[in-house]
Amino acid sequence: MSRTATIRRETAETKIDLTLDLDGRGTADVATGVGFFDHMLAHLARHGLFDLRVRCDGDLHVDAHHTVEDVGICVGKALVHALGDKAGIRRYGDATVPMDETLVTAAVDLSGRPFLVWKADVPTELLGTFSSQLSEEFWRAVSSVGAFNLHVILHHGKNTHHVVEATFKAVARALRQAVEPDPRGAGVPSTKGVL
Repeated sequence: MSRTATIRRETAETKIDLTLDLDGRGTADVATGVGFFDHMLAHLARHGLFDLRVRCDGDLHVDAHHTVEDVGICVGKALVHALGDKAGIRRYGDATVPMDETLVTAAVDLSGRPFLVWKADVPTELLGTFSSQLSEEFWRAVSSVGAFNLHVILHHGKNTHHVVEATFKAVARALRQAVEPDPRGAGVPSTKGVL
């Protein structure tokens, strides 16, 4: 069964067309108008082994906030649609990623319950036109709309680029693990019988 989803979202602030394939090869074809964000989405695809296509036309004359948050909403929706009833998946995933002086851990539970714990004091900096504070906003949108628990912990790190990039890589690898089919698991991985 294909675990793919296509999401289209149009508001007064953004117009987004996004396709996600959970069983891809890690290819990204992204164009949001925010260069650093495109770079992070490419890491999400590569380290999650997802195929991700994103086209976003956002109100960048204001700033990148609506673009980043709304793409996060669409990624969350795509995860929900692509996972279906979640039968046979591992459900949990975690990863610790070093990047030079930076170390980040991410843990995921595809529980059907949205919750974000963000213990990552990201230095406030503009990375191109991407405010580093948008990293948390993106993951809040993904986990809220995607209905899963996400914990992100920055153990240490000074370089803002490294901190944000390690965060995207760690979450991507945790998600990759969580969405993987479990060869020993049958049905929905919950005593409730539903996630």
